[in-house]
Amino acid sequence: MGTLKDKRIVDPVLTNLARGYSNASFIGKKLYPVVPVEKEGGKIPQFGKEAFRVYDTERAIRATSNRISPEGRNTIDYVLTEHDLEYPMDYREIEEDIFPLKVHATYVTSEGINLRHEKLVADLVQDLSTFPDSNKMTLSPADKFDEPTSNPYLIFDTAREAVRSQIVKRPNVIVLGPSSYNALKNHPAVTDRIKYTQHAVVTPELLRQLLDFEQLYVADAVYSDDAGNFIDVYSDNVILAYVPTSKSNVDRTYYEPAFGYTLQKRNYPLVDTYDEKAKVSLIRNTDIFTAKIVGVEAGFLINDTNL
Repeated sequence: MGTLKDKRIVDPVLTNLARGYSNASFIGKKLYPVVPVEKEGGKIPQFGKEAFRVYDTERAIRATSNRISPEGRNTIDYVLTEHDLEYPMDYREIEEDIFPLKVHATYVTSEGINLRHEKLVADLVQDLSTFPDSNKMTLSPADKFDEPTSNPYLIFDTAREAVRSQIVKRPNVIVLGPSSYNALKNHPAVTDRIKYTQHAVVTPELLRQLLDFEQLYVADAVYSDDAGNFIDVYSDNVILAYVPTSKSNVDRTYYEPAFGYTLQKRNYPLVDTYDEKAKVSLIRNTDIFTAKIVGVEAGFLINDTNL
């Protein structure tokens, strides 16, 4: 009897579709960029303040080199998890128009796996226990974004400074839950700053400029519960983070200090096909990854922004 591996037929076209697929409402990989790894388990660096330190590098003629005094290196254990979805196709459907059906199956399975990643990241970065006391705040009623007399700019400055004081760098990425974004874009402190400009509507790009971040993402993804109700993946929370943005996923390494990474087995996801029965074929999408915080000091959670 042949093994499952023997029967597996990897489809390079569908695999490339799966690897290139992205949903604009998913921001998990913007906050936790993908780093390819060779093995499904191991250790990666955990970044502390040493990773972000600015050193004296100038050297006089014939002087000794400026040697770094390394702190004890901490590591994080990781274990990748396989994520797998398959889509059945009846031979009668296949006979109608096989390639569009395969593409549809690839998109559906990619969407399901990517939504699972989105939820995993969202649950981690919206959990108060993830962050030390210095890197989180729960807004009081007077400070909430839908309270007209609050000062959201002061809140963001406080959070930004908390990160900068620990890692030297300012957080460059901000993620807003949809309800937080809706409250913030209508806040008098925000609308007052644009009323004498040509902008009639606050957009994510305009808000990014007003708040002075390199990237701003509104986390619009939703999921359905068992009763069929749609729920926002991100609630009324805001996450600030330092995320290296200079490299592609192919060149990225987990030795570069960051808030978090998605560790993904190299050359995944894979899409393959196999026959279950004489009349049913399946498109199977497999990815192997985990999401890890590697530098908690590089992130900040503003919790419960709305009344």
